[in-house]
Amino acid sequence: MVSELNLRKFVAPEFIFGEGARLLAGRYAKNLAAKKILIVTDEGIKKVGLVDELCDIFTEEGLEYEIYSNVTPNPRDTQVMEGADVYSSEECNIIVALGGGSPIDCAKGIGIVSSNQRHILDFEGVDQVAVPSPPLICIPTTAGTSADVSQFAIILDTIRNVKIAIISKTTVPDAALIDPATTVTMDQSLTANTGFDALVHSFEAYVSNASSHITDLHALDSIKLISSHIIPTTHDLANMGLRNKMMLGSLEAGLAFSNASLGLVHAMAHSLGGLLDLAHGECNAILLEHIIDFNFESEPEKYINIGKALGLNFEGTNNLTEKKNMLINEIKNLKKAANVDNTLEDLGVKDENIPTLAQSAINDSCIVTNPRRPNIKDIEEIYRNAL
Repeated sequence: MVSELNLRKFVAPEFIFGEGARLLAGRYAKNLAAKKILIVTDEGIKKVGLVDELCDIFTEEGLEYEIYSNVTPNPRDTQVMEGADVYSSEECNIIVALGGGSPIDCAKGIGIVSSNQRHILDFEGVDQVAVPSPPLICIPTTAGTSADVSQFAIILDTIRNVKIAIISKTTVPDAALIDPATTVTMDQSLTANTGFDALVHSFEAYVSNASSHITDLHALDSIKLISSHIIPTTHDLANMGLRNKMMLGSLEAGLAFSNASLGLVHAMAHSLGGLLDLAHGECNAILLEHIIDFNFESEPEKYINIGKALGLNFEGTNNLTEKKNMLINEIKNLKKAANVDNTLEDLGVKDENIPTLAQSAINDSCIVTNPRRPNIKDIEEIYRNAL
């Protein structure tokens, strides 16, 4: 009899990758029997003209649509419920998410609520969504979150001020139209922060206790792509060749973490985002080397492989502590070059916040697959080290 501990599953949506993929939105919507579409986006995406372009595509296909754009970074439970009311009142039957992780996660939440007729906070955790969502098409505009291919939705609980994770195969979109051209709207800071978000996805997926050969392949390739292209991209924002590489790295990171899950970096970053409404990618970047320092002893060979993917040469170095320090220094150098080398104190985090942050982090679903199980004191110490 096969042990269930040796079994692994891999889920992913149908996706189209490449310049012009976004222009297929009308065709995909029609294939999914769209009658009226709810477009979920945010005000920033509306300003750069991508929403107008999408509306024109739907109009050309003879499709009706309604726009819901009241989505902020770290999307709120209230926004999900408001969007679900719009979906219902406008008699929509399909959702198209256009934007970064926030509109996509909000769209996933809207779909869950619309099908299950319950409050979004009822679905926190793993496999808690009973009824599949309406058809969902995602068009990502950042090379970072990979929400467009994942089975995760992260929503801010405005009552407790914590970010909840909803992890379910039902949140995997029906189609992802992944077009690197959409990412040229990002400035240098957002390009770097979302790039580090994707990089951390791959780091955590690779060392996850739920990883597999398939997720490892995607994670390591993603690390190579992102680490070698993130700095050139921040210095040449209009370069489509570089944007293509970053988007491909983000896609592979998403395929990896959606199936291997994440770890302590994300658990602690979710806590920061929930309590203090901080930018997720930047929080990941700040915490990364501190958690590598904590985790390294549990998966030294995997962290060494990550170092090799970053381009480090460990030949002649036999001491594991030296190898760990080489990896941490390489990450620090990469962060400095990308101008994402702030501390938590720089972002306004105070020592008195730490007990609350740690309590939230230790209850986060992502902590289950971290290679080393922390206790509350471990998490408090990591937050203090990152101040």
